[in-house]
Amino acid sequence: MNEAEGLRFRRLHRPRVITDELPEDRRKGSGSTYSGKVFQVTLLSLGGFLLLPLFVIVVILESPVQPEVFSMKEPPLMKGCWEPNLKLRKAQRLFEDQVLGPESIANIGDVLFSGTADGKIVKLVGRRIHTVTRLGKPPCGSRDEELNCGRPLGIRVGPNGTLIIADAYLGVYEVNPTTGETTRLVAGGQEVAGRKLSFINDVAVTQDGKKVYFTVSSSRWQRKDYLNLIMEATADGRVLEYDTVTRELSVIMENLRFPNGIQLLPDEESVLVAETTMARIRRVHVAGLNKGGMETFMDNLPGFPDNIRPSSTGGYWVAMSAVRPNPGFSMLDFLSQRPWIKKLLFKVRTYSRCPGPGIHPDLTTLCRILLSLLPFLPPALQSRGSE
Repeated sequence: MNEAEGLRFRRLHRPRVITDELPEDRRKGSGSTYSGKVFQVTLLSLGGFLLLPLFVIVVILESPVQPEVFSMKEPPLMKGCWEPNLKLRKAQRLFEDQVLGPESIANIGDVLFSGTADGKIVKLVGRRIHTVTRLGKPPCGSRDEELNCGRPLGIRVGPNGTLIIADAYLGVYEVNPTTGETTRLVAGGQEVAGRKLSFINDVAVTQDGKKVYFTVSSSRWQRKDYLNLIMEATADGRVLEYDTVTRELSVIMENLRFPNGIQLLPDEESVLVAETTMARIRRVHVAGLNKGGMETFMDNLPGFPDNIRPSSTGGYWVAMSAVRPNPGFSMLDFLSQRPWIKKLLFKVRTYSRCPGPGIHPDLTTLCRILLSLLPFLPPALQSRGSE
């Protein structure tokens, strides 16, 4: 064998790297790598465990609302007459922290009348508060008690000095402001033309007192569930007419999205109706040749309209329940085209109760486990209690 052949069969050894690291240090490094992997696995497992309730909510649980897709125009720029100002900060505050949730206000001379969140009709005279009457039955004050206690909303003064009041649950009433005597004109909850009067809102009355017009915001949702109504945006609202002479009840207009405030025009042949969800005011013809017709009186408001009342200058005051800022971001405008987000939000918000074990024991157990984990979900997806 020559020298070249010897080189051909010579085994090459892998080069060794010589460092100052001691053997015990190398063992520590290996342990550190192992600990890091354990930490990663634990973190991923914990994340998956915490996201499990969200996954179950999205995939399995049924949403309590079935939102409709609708389009809204881009909100008007906050310029000109829409430019924000601080004028309301100069308003005088009356009976601050003394009246619980007053909604609408009517006056007879210098005496003010309003309905409150605890079911009362109150009279405000000078600096004193007097209870005129209570339409429902106590106990009152909580969301779940509204059904029996009542929630007076719209209030007007009739031609004979009585008060005409729309209660969200109980119906439309006539109240003597002096004696407190009440007469129910329209019962809430009844079916009219195949739909329930589930959420009566505002009221208007003609000068002769023969016609009473009122809005029904929804035939499905009650006032205590008004957030469901806003998010679902169902066009099941109506305007009704009650004839105080014949006692007949008829539907004037339907298929409105959350009809709210109502105001008779001076000729009493039409009413203005705040269609809250659509950020607009509709004009509904209630008498004359155009009875039953409707057109848009004012469109694309910078906020969501509530009550409408006449001003002393011939125009109208419109209260806005929320603003649609531009420039800015309007959540309700954003969600109008994204019903899946609404469903997700209300799945989390609504499922605060589990079915009884009689339905399915395993389902009840799973539900309780999931609900115990809801506090760990992101704050935007949590229920923060009632509205």
